[in-house]
Amino acid sequence: MSKDITPNLWFNGNAKEAVEFYLSIFPDSKIISTIYYPHEGLADFQKEMAGKVLTIEFELMSNRFVAINAGPEFTFNESVSFSIPCKDQAEIDYYWEKLSAVPESEQCGWCKDKYGLSWQVVPENMEELMSRPNAFPHLIEMKKIIVENF
Repeated sequence: MSKDITPNLWFNGNAKEAVEFYLSIFPDSKIISTIYYPHEGLADFQKEMAGKVLTIEFELMSNRFVAINAGPEFTFNESVSFSIPCKDQAEIDYYWEKLSAVPESEQCGWCKDKYGLSWQVVPENMEELMSRPNAFPHLIEMKKIIVENF
């Protein structure tokens, strides 16, 4: 029996669009399964969802996620983010360009995508970089991390 923890991400009616967006960015990603709302047995407030996508289980960089196609009741915030360990500056630049959509939310390698999900685009050797003298003051000054600035 699998004991993995799978993050479930709540989207406001655009889960399929969001999953397709993430699949276009991350290499070796795929959809695992899609479940649809039934046509019968729905509560009155759900009837408009009949036959539409309910959940999509997908994989990004060997990590499983579930996208829930729901409504506006819940939104993402910065209290949860997903870290992308990058091998070099080119990879940091790639993910930053694809994911950062809210410039006012950028700080210390954190960015927010067009769906409101927060990401940490960081070097895979972040621990080593942070052990350098004055690393923290340099980090605080950055939005996107520039490795040579440590």
